[in-house]
Amino acid sequence: MPEVSAKRERLELPRLYINIVGMRTVISNFKEIADILNRDPQHILKFLTHEMATAATFHDSRAIFSGKFKRDSFQRLLERYLQNYVICPVCKRPDTKIAKDKRLIFLECNACGARSSVKQL
Repeated sequence: MPEVSAKRERLELPRLYINIVGMRTVISNFKEIADILNRDPQHILKFLTHEMATAATFHDSRAIFSGKFKRDSFQRLLERYLQNYVICPVCKRPDTKIAKDKRLIFLECNACGARSSVKQL
């Protein structure tokens, strides 16, 4: 059983820095968000592009989306990503990692040791 973290504070997402340039939306602190969530930026980008039904690229710590989108759309989707792929469903802590076992993907909690399956992207 892993050592339980003493911190009980909730994971706080930083403010999204969004710029709309022509018909593109740029999140300039995308890498920072991925680092705070302890996830691969490509995994988060894949989730967002799937949910928003648009194309996107990750370049120089920025995510560039095709189309004009508002900050609250990204904020809602990141909250959903947090619930599905970061927060442990058993102990409700963000101390998790994504592990692949054969063709299945699991969310493994470092705090309580729980292992639950998650939907593949």
